[in-house]
Amino acid sequence: MSSNSTVTSLSRLPNFDPRLIPVVGVDSHLPPVPLASLQPDALRQRFAAPPVWVPELLAEKKFMERAPMHASVLLPIVMRERPTILLTERTLHLSTHSGQIAFPGGKADEGDADAAATALREAQEEVGLDPAFVQVLGVMPHYVTGSAFIITPVVALVQPGFTLTPNAFEVADVFEVPLEFLMNPAHHQRHVFEWEGATREWFSMPYRDEAQGHLPQRFIWGATAGMLRNFYRLLSAPAGTVPL
Repeated sequence: MSSNSTVTSLSRLPNFDPRLIPVVGVDSHLPPVPLASLQPDALRQRFAAPPVWVPELLAEKKFMERAPMHASVLLPIVMRERPTILLTERTLHLSTHSGQIAFPGGKADEGDADAAATALREAQEEVGLDPAFVQVLGVMPHYVTGSAFIITPVVALVQPGFTLTPNAFEVADVFEVPLEFLMNPAHHQRHVFEWEGATREWFSMPYRDEAQGHLPQRFIWGATAGMLRNFYRLLSAPAGTVPL
């Protein structure tokens, strides 16, 4: 999948289950981001002096006819001994991306000062994450979904000690996945699906907490996996080059 490739959310298809689409490749040939580079100080430095890097995924193939809408998501890195990413599972009755694994986030409001303000507000509304625990590091390039959302990913560090109160209407579950797992391309699976005469491609990053084996596998795919892949490209880019 090249930097010009597109992915798509196909959840509107009857009985579509992305878990059943064959895996055509796994990127185990790419190096993982070292654990030292995932620590808070290293992440702060990466955003303070970003390298030249190229997002791999910028837009999904359109599958919904409607006016584009701006949105932001929070890419929340919880500063545990081994950092984690806080993710949500959306409820099944939502009109878009129902049941999918997602970052906290949503549509921009007129009163939001910027993309970071949108992400912080939405994270508090969705899962009850108090902004006092959050330090915004920066933003990544827009990611355009097939449902016409122009998403700004806002990367932030989250201090442990927070208490979450998920919005039951929007959020079925909240959980954490080790950042080290997500930043290892050996866990990045490629899928290809032919639909309506077009080839659809996307990544998935299935995760199961081995310490809690009774829990179902978390199937991270689509837009969430695409933004995580871009985050991998940012963190794995050589340092010391001139910023864009």
